Amino acid sequence: MLVANKAIINASPLIFLSRSHHLNLLHAFADEIWVPEPVATEILQRGQQDITARAIKDTRWLVTKPISGIPNNIAKWKLGDGESSVLALASKTLDTEVIIDDLAGRKCAISLEIPVRGTLGVVLIAKNRGLITEARPVINDMLANGLYLSKKILDRVLALVGE
Repeated sequence: MLVANKAIINASPLIFLSRSHHLNLLHAFADEIWVPEPVATEILQRGQQDITARAIKDTRWLVTKPISGIPNNIAKWKLGDGESSVLALASKTLDTEVIIDDLAGRKCAISLEIPVRGTLGVVLIAKNRGLITEARPVINDMLANGLYLSKKILDRVLALVGE
């Protein structure tokens, strides 16, 4: 199984995967998952009772990374702090990809030729690599924990993996 060295994640994919108890899919996806400081700060403000905040503090392969500024070619997109910091870190790091659900953030990544996928992409890779036998239960867990998907998107995604 091919595993990337690192990926850089935004808040929403981290939240959906941790709340649904599927955070382990990220570690199977990459040896290290980098969490930019602005993303970590946003999540840690939720307090120690929050499962995602605990994951950031207690999971050794979730590594908080400082950000030294947002390049102009990213700042002009007027993204949120999280998306901007994920893309800024990726733009300075070779051989990495970003995990972002925000559409504008994904478009920015594509324009900068930064490999990007969303939370669902992580689930689909896990299914294709045999890490999970079915994607539907994982996606249903995330839906029960705040992920929004239209039925059309859900059906299209599940069709990609034969479900």
